[in-house]
Amino acid sequence: MLITLNFDKQNGLIPAIVQDATTHTVLMLGYMNAEALEKTEREGIVTFFSRSKSRLWTKGETSGNFLRVVEILADCDKDTLLIKAHPEGVTCHTGADTCFDEKNSAMETSFLHELERIILDRKASPSPDSYTSKLLARGMNKVAQKVGEEAVELVIEAKDSNDDLFKGEAADLLFHFTVLLAAKGISLESVIDVLRERHAAKKVAEE
Repeated sequence: MLITLNFDKQNGLIPAIVQDATTHTVLMLGYMNAEALEKTEREGIVTFFSRSKSRLWTKGETSGNFLRVVEILADCDKDTLLIKAHPEGVTCHTGADTCFDEKNSAMETSFLHELERIILDRKASPSPDSYTSKLLARGMNKVAQKVGEEAVELVIEAKDSNDDLFKGEAADLLFHFTVLLAAKGISLESVIDVLRERHAAKKVAEE
C-alpha cells in the first residue's frame, strides 16, 4: 500500500481514522508516516507517528488497549486512511470508549465476534488440547447433536428459578451454536443480517 499513498501533502504524514470493525463507531484519529504504516501492516496492531514525541507510537503500548487491525483502506485521493480494527478495551486515554467521548454501544456484544474468530482459528489450526478442535474433528453430526443437547438443557433450566444456572446453560448453547456456524462455514454476521432483513421487512409492513 505504501507505493500508492501520497505522504507529501502533509510533510510525510497522513491522517488515519480508526473505526471499530464490528460496531462501525469511529474510535480516534491519528497520523502515520510510511514507517508507522509499514509497522502496522506487519504486526497487525495500529501504530501511529506521534507528532508531540516525534517517534512511532503503538496505541496501547502503555495501557494494553491495543487496536487489532482488520482492514486498511485508502481514500480516493490516497492521502487519508481508514483503519478498521478490533479495540482491546477503551480507546481514549480518558477512559472513554472513543476519543470523541461517544459510547461504543455494541462493544460488549463484539465479544461474540471475538469468540467466532477463536473458533475459526481452532478450525483452521486444530490443537490437540482444544475442546473446540476436538468437537469440530468429530464432524457435523456430532456438532449439531451437541447443540441440540445444550438447547434441551437450557429449556429444562428455564423451568427452575436459578438464574445463574440458566445463564450458564444459555452461554453453553450460544458457544456451541457458534461452533456449529463455523462447522457449516456460515458467519455470525450473515445470521445477524437475516435478523436485520426480517426486522426491516416488518417495519415496512407496519407502515
